[in-house]
Amino acid sequence: MTALRVSARPEPDASLRPVPWRRMAWVTWRQHRFALAGVAALLGALAVYLWLAALQMHHAWAAAAACRPASSDACGNLIGDFLATYWPTAQIIATLLLAVPALIGAFVGAPVLARELETGTFRFAWTQGFGRWRWTLAKLVPLAVTVAAAAGAFSVLFSWYFQPFFAAGQQIPLAPAVFGLRGVAFAAWTLAAFAIGALAGMLIRRVVPAIAATLAAYTGLALAAGLYLRQHYMTPLLTSNPNLAGSPWIISQGQWIISQWWTKGGKPVSQSALSQVLQQEAPQLAGKGGVPQSPSVTQYLNQHGYTLWTTYQPGSRFWPFQWIEGGWLLALSVLLIAAAVWLVRRRAA
Repeated sequence: MTALRVSARPEPDASLRPVPWRRMAWVTWRQHRFALAGVAALLGALAVYLWLAALQMHHAWAAAAACRPASSDACGNLIGDFLATYWPTAQIIATLLLAVPALIGAFVGAPVLARELETGTFRFAWTQGFGRWRWTLAKLVPLAVTVAAAAGAFSVLFSWYFQPFFAAGQQIPLAPAVFGLRGVAFAAWTLAAFAIGALAGMLIRRVVPAIAATLAAYTGLALAAGLYLRQHYMTPLLTSNPNLAGSPWIISQGQWIISQWWTKGGKPVSQSALSQVLQQEAPQLAGKGGVPQSPSVTQYLNQHGYTLWTTYQPGSRFWPFQWIEGGWLLALSVLLIAAAVWLVRRRAA
């Protein structure tokens, strides 16, 4: 008996027609609907709280701002009571909201690719006629756009909530504590956090370590931008205006002070030398541990030939700064997502 031989015939190609993008978008929604629901619940709960708190707060501020004459003690007491009642809570809210982009990046962005790579389900996904790079784009782009749009809408509400404190002179728009929560910056930071998480998930391929790496990388980036990078978006202005010598003038004029130094005869004067001058010639004005920036001290030093120089960013640069920060964060996010796509094509197996 001779063995029956059948010629090996390749199976028909299963990918005769590429899988439409809308089908992969539906799969992405099914896989990540709980993460998106978590984002919606987080931002929704915060939005409801801000809305209810803002209604009460705006009503109280309108009553205080309508007081006349504004320079009277009674009106000053109304504004003081308003700030004492609402300002501490607003500070806590602003601080907590700074962590929202990091949480979205860690718990939405990091698991997108890391979970598939950790469990091995990506191998099955790649046999469905969609391809690696299309699979990656279909997972990352819709989620990135969704979380950024949600953050952008939320930042509008926060800006409205916080407006009375700008009007009261309690905070300036360029302040690091609130700058990243308003305008386009909040959406841009959320998008960047998501992109950082996606790339971390691709590189580490494990969910929990990717979450930790995302939180660490985002924190480092946010601190670097707030402490060092943002103040150099545009060349600071230089002035010897004594009205910028202390925080009350900084707040009332909406300026962001970058640096200050004293000179006499065109030469810099150290704080210790100024303190000695005040201790010897005007001890009633001298403070402990340095030179206090008060109108009386500044006036005294100016009268004796000292000049205070100040570099600052004017409050009118808020929107240029917003677009600059939003632009480089968008470029960074696109670069990180492109890197994740490239790594999926080249390294995942």
